[in-house]
Amino acid sequence: MYVEETISKYEKYINPAQAKLFRFMGLASVEGHAEGWIITDSEGKQFIDCLGGYGMFALGHRNPEVIAAVEAELHKMPMSGKVLFNRPMADLAEKLAEITPGDLQYSFFVNSGTEAVEGCLKVARLATKRKKFIAAKNAFHGKTFGSLTATGRDLFRDPFKPLLDNFTHVEYGEIDALAEVIDDETAAVILEPVQGEGGIIVPPEGYLKAVRELCDQYGVLLIADEVQTGIGRTGTWFGVDHEQITPDIMATAKALGGGVMPVGAITATAEAWAGLIEAPFLHTSTFGGNQLACAAANAALHYIEVNDVLARGAAAGAYFKKGLEAIQKEYPSVIKEVRGRGMMIGIELTKEGAGGMLMSLMIDKCVIIAYTLNNPKVIRIEPPLIMPTDIIDQVLMIFREAVRSTAEVIEDL
Repeated sequence: MYVEETISKYEKYINPAQAKLFRFMGLASVEGHAEGWIITDSEGKQFIDCLGGYGMFALGHRNPEVIAAVEAELHKMPMSGKVLFNRPMADLAEKLAEITPGDLQYSFFVNSGTEAVEGCLKVARLATKRKKFIAAKNAFHGKTFGSLTATGRDLFRDPFKPLLDNFTHVEYGEIDALAEVIDDETAAVILEPVQGEGGIIVPPEGYLKAVRELCDQYGVLLIADEVQTGIGRTGTWFGVDHEQITPDIMATAKALGGGVMPVGAITATAEAWAGLIEAPFLHTSTFGGNQLACAAANAALHYIEVNDVLARGAAAGAYFKKGLEAIQKEYPSVIKEVRGRGMMIGIELTKEGAGGMLMSLMIDKCVIIAYTLNNPKVIRIEPPLIMPTDIIDQVLMIFREAVRSTAEVIEDL
């Protein structure tokens, strides 16, 4: 009764098409509670979470240290009055300046990744007084107007056109394509260090360094969208760390809140921040930087450091990827390629129709996965960084069986 009542409310008050899709995919369950890598529905059925809230649950569900920090702040000052100084926000800004690369220094806090991207675009335009932006084809930066303009898939863009002017999209990973369009009227280049929704696309080695050099040549700011790749997802604090480059502006969110509170950040160098120092109220947020969110983020970053989560996530990701590659070799008719960094893994299928079947088979065996938004031929694996190898082995066993079943009917898909 409870489940049907909930679905009925979705159909009546939220979106009937969404409810229909969830039913079709075998997801006619209501979230009950969660812990670590396990989600338990309202009927007591347990699922292994290999989607991780699209990268949000890097520390698993309900991390006890993050929960404790939020509970403590709840009884002191849960929301900022915005007229006095906010110590948790100051502590978080200091910590981000410490862990981000190079001379990134100043931060502004928001409530989501798309807000962070919007802020990055504004900071870049304010700092350079230039109008043009360059983004990548197949990129995903969000779905509000500015971030949607930067997003590189027409499926999401076309219904809302005309979008913002002065945005150009080039092939991701091809430095020559960027060199053809960048000039001294470009404000910024915005890129994901690994394309997430585009299909977990890892750029060629040296690409990000070459982008950095090209930006420097023309006085163009480089914006790193680390919303999905940041906070340990790829095995380092940030995706750009793999090529040891420093962007001028960085967007973070998702895992920053420890899987407990929504929080995002715009972090930039002093040079890029100059416009906001001159006029600090050009960009503001009522809820951004609230004490509950900052307490969660501070606790999450502390937990990552003291529990060696970066190394653990890198090792777990390598182990998971190796197991998936072995399955790919067994069933090349179903899986074209396995790629990724850390616990951000993409499984590219030979046929788009195989994705829906694999998802259904995995969900039927209580493992949650999904495909990437911009490329439905790619299944994404983004579990908690703390997932142990025995659980990974369990998932690999279930996935191998699902792939075997799919291989039997692949010609009909």
